[in-house]
Amino acid sequence: MKVRLGGRGSQLSLAQLEIVRRALARRFEVEIVTFTTTGDRLSGVDGVVTGKDLFTREVDEALRDRRIDLGVHSAKDLPSQLPGGLAIAAVPLREDPSDVVVSRDGGRLLALPAGSRIGTSSPRRRAQVLSARPDLEVVPARGNVDTRIRRLREGRWDAIILARAGLARLNRLDEATEVLAPTDVLPAIGQGALAVVCRKGDLHLSELAAAIDHPASHRELLAERAVLEPLEAGCRAPVAGLAQTENEKIHLRAAVFSPDGSHILHEEAEGPSDRPEDLGREVARRLLARGAAELVAAARAPGES
Repeated sequence: MKVRLGGRGSQLSLAQLEIVRRALARRFEVEIVTFTTTGDRLSGVDGVVTGKDLFTREVDEALRDRRIDLGVHSAKDLPSQLPGGLAIAAVPLREDPSDVVVSRDGGRLLALPAGSRIGTSSPRRRAQVLSARPDLEVVPARGNVDTRIRRLREGRWDAIILARAGLARLNRLDEATEVLAPTDVLPAIGQGALAVVCRKGDLHLSELAAAIDHPASHRELLAERAVLEPLEAGCRAPVAGLAQTENEKIHLRAAVFSPDGSHILHEEAEGPSDRPEDLGREVARRLLARGAAELVAAARAPGES
């Protein structure tokens, strides 16, 4: 049997597809099919780019149209609700979800000179950097990992913030000058995790994908993603979260930030590992009770719902 595995054609996505391909290839022949997504086409635009499925839409459409059998996404790119008829079938073992600093002179975030230019187009990263260092200038930085690091070296920025998982999968961890502990900079929902998506009701392919599932990583992702929908958090909302499993329980931390990082709402809770989505919804309820909806609305781009 041949399995058609679909994903983006970027260097990082190809590395992620290869991780899944190798896992599946122990039992099946696997063909990789790549797509250029809307997000890829806009990756050179250094401005506000909105949309809930910029890096997943074309892959999901191909999956629904049966042009591929399974789709592979960076879990942090998934919209809060998957398109109708699709479901997460597997989550392989998650990489370290931390963010990292890559700076031109090797400096750490708290040691950078006042006025240093920090490149990131993530509202979540922007808010947390400004919360810790309001004297820094945070400016847009789009493009793939290679493009952003090259522009950094050319002097466009003094430092950039990236996901550690991406550098690890590209064998470029030596580029990082500092790993930001999740207790200091809370990662994006799903950061470091891969989501293998299939069509609902396709039991054969669901069972095939389940063979490469890491149950703890999968449950943690479900807990984190359950925070998003009640918040109605669009792509511009600075929302962060991290679930971690220990002794059959999941500990979940989540936060919502004002765009400038001056206002932070943080909640955490613990629950049984077999009810991850209940835990996520409870943390979201607590955030909403403290005014999270107002922060999400303040961060929403004009015309975005």
